[in-house]
Amino acid sequence: MLAKLFSRGTFGMSRFERLASADLSGLRLIKKVSGEMIRDERRRRHITQEQFARALNVSGRWIREIETGNPAARLEDHLHGAMLLGLPTAHISLAILFVASGMPVPRHILHSQTAGLERECVDLIAAGSIKALTSELTPHWWPEQANG
Repeated sequence: MLAKLFSRGTFGMSRFERLASADLSGLRLIKKVSGEMIRDERRRRHITQEQFARALNVSGRWIREIETGNPAARLEDHLHGAMLLGLPTAHISLAILFVASGMPVPRHILHSQTAGLERECVDLIAAGSIKALTSELTPHWWPEQANG
């Protein structure tokens, strides 16, 4: 298993080497912007860091780490915090797709209202899933138009 993980791939680089050389500055940016959004919404609602920490089941210090965008903070905690506050999460989830694709994160994803974009993505994926499931579960003896 480890041999496969470190096997040589594209351009003679192992998967490990490609991961190690990946530009993760986008992840740091995601955490910084996400932390600011969480902090601003928490303050807008007059929720203390300690109250928010209890709701997230983490320490007050960890909330400060999240809100300051500390690179050590887990994206899972950013997602949980954003969801708990009712914030859209596209600024995290869509931005990760760009980072994973080796592309710069579009600033408008991080700094604009993304609820509509988030909903469009979910709708697109749901529609594709429904279409695939319908095709898979349609009996072969049904007329062709029923198969999609």
